[in-house]
Amino acid sequence: MTDSFKTRATLHVGDRQYAYHHLPAIPGHDLSRLPYSLKILLENLLRFEDGVNVTRADIEAVLRWDPKALPSYEIAFTPARVIMQDFTGVPCIVDLAAMREAIVRLGGDAQRVNPLAPAELVIDHSVQVDEYGAADALAHNTAIEFGRNGERYAFLRWGQTAFNNFKVVPPNTGIVHQVNLEHLGRVVFSQDGADGAWAYPDTLVGTDSHTTMINGLGVVGWGVGGIEAEAAMLGQPVTMLIPQVIGFRLTGALPPGTTATDLVLTITQLLRQQGVVDQFVEFFGDGLAALPLADRATISNMSPEFGSTIAVFPIDEETVRYLELTARPAEQVALVEAYARANGLWRTHGMPEADYTAVLTLDLGTILPSIAGPKRPQDRVLLTDAKRVSQAAVQKTAVERAAQAPTATGSAAVAGTEYSVKDNHVVIAAITSCTNTSNPTVLVAAGLLARAARARPDGQAVGENLACTRVARSHGLSEQSGSHERSGSRGLLYGRLRLHDLHRQLRAAQAGNLGRYTRGGYDHRLRALGQPQFRRPRPPGSEDELPRLPSVGGRVCTGRFDGYRSDHGTPGNGRDGRAGLPERPLAQCGRGTSGRRFLCQHRDVCAQLRQRLPRRCALERDRSARRCRLSVGGRVDLRA
Repeated sequence: MTDSFKTRATLHVGDRQYAYHHLPAIPGHDLSRLPYSLKILLENLLRFEDGVNVTRADIEAVLRWDPKALPSYEIAFTPARVIMQDFTGVPCIVDLAAMREAIVRLGGDAQRVNPLAPAELVIDHSVQVDEYGAADALAHNTAIEFGRNGERYAFLRWGQTAFNNFKVVPPNTGIVHQVNLEHLGRVVFSQDGADGAWAYPDTLVGTDSHTTMINGLGVVGWGVGGIEAEAAMLGQPVTMLIPQVIGFRLTGALPPGTTATDLVLTITQLLRQQGVVDQFVEFFGDGLAALPLADRATISNMSPEFGSTIAVFPIDEETVRYLELTARPAEQVALVEAYARANGLWRTHGMPEADYTAVLTLDLGTILPSIAGPKRPQDRVLLTDAKRVSQAAVQKTAVERAAQAPTATGSAAVAGTEYSVKDNHVVIAAITSCTNTSNPTVLVAAGLLARAARARPDGQAVGENLACTRVARSHGLSEQSGSHERSGSRGLLYGRLRLHDLHRQLRAAQAGNLGRYTRGGYDHRLRALGQPQFRRPRPPGSEDELPRLPSVGGRVCTGRFDGYRSDHGTPGNGRDGRAGLPERPLAQCGRGTSGRRFLCQHRDVCAQLRQRLPRRCALERDRSARRCRLSVGGRVDLRA
C-alpha cells in the first residue's frame, strides 16, 4: 500500500507495539474540525491507499470536506468485517460453496476460496416460540428448532470448519445486534501481518438494517443487502459518496422516571423533522457523560427509523467501562483507549465541537415519559396525551372496521375460553425487538408490565415469553429479581431465552457470579454447530471456556438428550456430574410441569421426538448407553 501522507507510526500498548496511521501527522490540516465518523473514513482511505481503488485525491477530498456542500465525491470504503444473520447469511455461504465446486471442476484448489474479510454469522432469525408458560419450554423449543432447521444448521457447521475467516454463533445465544455489541465488536482491530501487528478502527457492514446498534460502541457500520455483504466478504470495497454529517448535541441528564425509550422516541421525532436520509448522524456534547452505553445502543439501533445511514457515538470512558463489563480482554481494552487517544478519536469533557452540516440540540432533562404509536413504532405520544390520542385512534379504527368487516363480533377463544375483544384491548403485544432488548432498564420495565398483566383477572390470556441476551439479563434483570416474582398459579415463566433461562441468572446473582457463563443446558443442542467462538462474560481467570467440537465421521449431531449439566458443577445422580434430577421421558415434560430439564432413557422417546421434529432429521439408537441420540444433517433423511 502507498503511504503518500507519511502517517505510519508505532503505538506502544503494554509490552506490545502496533503500526497504525497517525491522523494528526497529516500536515497542513486541522483534523479537529472533522466529525468523528469522517475521521474513521479518513483512516480507512489512508490504510487502503494504493493509487488505484484509493488515491491521494480521495484522501484530500475527505480532508477538504465541506459540511454545507451536497455529496458529490465518491470514495471506496473497505469495512474491517461483515456480520450476518442466518436468513441473509446462508445464501452468501451457499455462493462460496458453489464457487468452490466450480473451482474443483476447473481443476483448481477449492481451499483458495475463502472470505478475505472476517465474516461472522449469528443464528437468531430462525428462533421462535412454540411453547411457553412452562419451566421446560426452553428445552422443548430448542428441540423443535433443531428439527426445523437441522439441514441449515448442519450446512453452517460445515461452513465454519471449511472456510477461513468465517465464524458461526450458534442459535439460542442472542439477538445478532446484541451479540455484536457484547462480544464481536472490537472497537479497535488488531491484526498480525508480514510487517508486524497493525491497529485500526473496527468497521463493518451487516445484512440487517439495525446493524447500526454497534454505532453506540463507537464502531462505524450499517446495514446492506446480501450482494453488498458478499462483495465485502470477498474484499471488495463499498463505494459511497462522502456524506453530510448531522451533529446532535446532548446536554444534561435524563430525569427520574424516564427511560431510553422515551429518549429515543424524542430523538427520532426531531431527526425525522430534520430529514437525515442518506446522512450520518453523530452525537456529541457533555450530556454523553450521563448516558450509559445501553442507552446509546438503543438510540443507534433506531437509525433506520431516523432514515440516517448511521447514528454514531464517539469513544470515551463509557465505552471502556462497557468493554470491561462485557469481559473483553484487558489487552483489548487498553488498546482501544490508547489508540483512540493517540488518533484524536477520544471524547473528553468540554472538547471543541467539530464542523457539522447542521446541529440539533436536546437537553436530556426535558425528556418526558412517552409511548410509541398509535400505529407506527417510530411515532411518539406523550403519556399525558395517551388517552386523547387513543380515543381518536379508536374512533378512526371503528369506522374502518365497519366498512371492512361489518359482521365482526369481536370474540376469540384462548386456551378453550371465549373472550370478548373490545376496542383498546391489547390483543397482540411483543417486547422482543432488538431495540428494547439492548437495555436492562427497559427489560425490567417490560417484566413488571408483563407481571401486572398476568395478575389481571383475564391474565391467563397473556403469553409468557422473554427474548433477551446475557448482559441485559446478567447485569440488569438478575439484579431486579422482583420482576421474576410469581403472580397467580402459573407466574411469569419464560419460554424462549436466547442463551439460558433467567432462573440460572438469578441464582448466579445470589452467588455473586454476575455474568458467569456455565455449561448448563448447552451441550445437547450446540454440537451441530460447535461451541461459540467468542468470549463470554465471566469472572477474570475463569477456566470455563468451551472448546469447539468437531464433527465425527462426516456426520454432525446435536449429541444426546441425556440431561443438563449442573448449574454450578455440583454432582448429581446423572453421569459426568449432571444435576440430580428425576429421570423421565420427554412425554412427561409438557407444559405446566415443575422441572425444566429432562432425561431420556425410554424406548418410546424416539416416537415422542419424531412427533416434535417433523422435518429433516434422524433418530439413532445408541445401544451401548441405551439412550436416544438425535442426528441432524449428514446422509440420513427420515421424514415424519
